[in-house]
Amino acid sequence: MKKDFYEILGISKNATAEEIKKAYRKKAIEFHPDKNPGNKEAEEKFKEAAEAYEVLSDANKKAKYDQYGHQAFDGGGFGDGHHMNMDDIFSQFGDIFGGAFGGGGFSGFGGGGGQRRVKGSNLRIKVKLTLEEIANGVEKKVKVKRKVQAKGVTYRTCPTCNGSGQIMKVANTILGRMQTATTCHICSGSGQILDQKPAGADAQGMLLEDDTVSIKIPAGVVDGMQLKVANKGNEAPGSNSIPGDLIVAIEEIEHEFLKREGENLHFDLYISVAEAALGASKDIETVSGKVRIKLEEGIQSGKILRLKGKGIPSLNSYGNGDLLVHVNVWTPKTLSKEQKQFFEKMLTDENFIPKPEKSDKSFFEKVKDMFS
Repeated sequence: MKKDFYEILGISKNATAEEIKKAYRKKAIEFHPDKNPGNKEAEEKFKEAAEAYEVLSDANKKAKYDQYGHQAFDGGGFGDGHHMNMDDIFSQFGDIFGGAFGGGGFSGFGGGGGQRRVKGSNLRIKVKLTLEEIANGVEKKVKVKRKVQAKGVTYRTCPTCNGSGQIMKVANTILGRMQTATTCHICSGSGQILDQKPAGADAQGMLLEDDTVSIKIPAGVVDGMQLKVANKGNEAPGSNSIPGDLIVAIEEIEHEFLKREGENLHFDLYISVAEAALGASKDIETVSGKVRIKLEEGIQSGKILRLKGKGIPSLNSYGNGDLLVHVNVWTPKTLSKEQKQFFEKMLTDENFIPKPEKSDKSFFEKVKDMFS
């Protein structure tokens, strides 16, 4: 089981953005590869801290993590911090370290100096899911157009920055000569520029190609949730670049009979006056097929029947929600002469006079029970 992100950084859920940043910097420096050469355990803790910071430092991701836990990001094969390599971490969070390790350079990673690995842009798609697919989990194959490096393309060291990815500038100030480093505007910090490109490739040696991506979507996702498939976005130019990610937005298709409310489902069951009086067996639609329920004699309109575990699975694996069946007695709008005569006789019949029992709950009590 994966560790809690707050536990990894040693902070509370109420920690401020600055406290989260400080906690991550402390952990990252403690387990940095330069301080722990060849220590695999330290390297794993370094990656864990980076994964925790990647989520908790982003307000939207943090909110989703607080609500759904780890499965909001890594359920069913989606990318997580353990798929991040050292170059990913240094390129995303290198500024966190400040001057702790040579002013932002990391020995043994990212090519030395200030050179960084360029990451391709992310792609975003929508995937429409039926309620049945959401309840059971599903694997979807989608076609995406993504930029990839053309076969045969080559790159060479950027002559402007000599492969460092940075340009050093010296300026005279009232405090003396100050040296600053800026990202190379020629190679965008990758330290490489295009050398040779095949026919059909663009000015950066890239091609637009169709790719089929398999996406495993866990049960219990909600409409609007975004999931990430690591390294399935656009590639970037350069021999040491890394691909972006594919961001998958979930769109729930409205069900014909079932209404979703969190992990619970609602079904409106309409029965006749005769069925209400005599009792009946009825087929109920669920996300796993039809089930038959038995209605007792004299069942009242507005009664709510709860079918345990027939709702949507919890994304955090806490079991399933319930299916709430709302019984509605259907009153006919037109009657034959004989039917009218029958009901006219029943107007004064003692059995047809409403006599609610104390155990019969009011509408508001039923609503309260429904949400409890």
